[in-house]
Amino acid sequence: MPRAERERQMMDAALRVFGSRGYRAASMDEIAELAGVSKPLVYLYLNSKEDLFTACIRREAAALIGAVRGGVDSARPVDRRLWDGLTAFFTHTAEHPDGWAVLHNHARSGGEPFVAEVTAMREEIVAFVTSLVAVAAREAHGTPDLAEREVAGLAQALVGAAESLAGWANGDAGVSACEAAATLMNFAWSGLGDLMNGRRWSPR
Repeated sequence: MPRAERERQMMDAALRVFGSRGYRAASMDEIAELAGVSKPLVYLYLNSKEDLFTACIRREAAALIGAVRGGVDSARPVDRRLWDGLTAFFTHTAEHPDGWAVLHNHARSGGEPFVAEVTAMREEIVAFVTSLVAVAAREAHGTPDLAEREVAGLAQALVGAAESLAGWANGDAGVSACEAAATLMNFAWSGLGDLMNGRRWSPR
């Protein structure tokens, strides 16, 4: 078997074990058995348990970012771009539950350097959403009417809400990707639409 294919086989097995057990409880013996190889071969190819977990984080992060970016057509209206990005996000997390568990749950509690890897992924997604909100402001007003900090804050809120909603939707809720995306659009875009049109909420 070619080396790249063998490594993919091992990482697939590792992802299943890490996704179900977490980093600390996972064992290299179980990963090797699931991959159908010897434990020394896993160490030979992927060095250590820490390196293997890091490789899984990087692979799944790249796949998630690629899915979100690939799902957005820049020729569409801004609300459709956000809808397409959310749908791609929720579809990917639903179809890759072990990958999402590693990224959203286990990597965050595994300590450094795993947290740094996930933080970098999240920052890239936030930057992408920030650009969508900035474009919405520019199209609504001709020039961005929202302060840069406010745009960044809105992007952080949207990404945080999407992460929380994915955890709920992929659990026992039985919610489809389209339903999850619609829930967040109904919650967020109505407010964003008012904001783009200069209608801000304020305490009475």
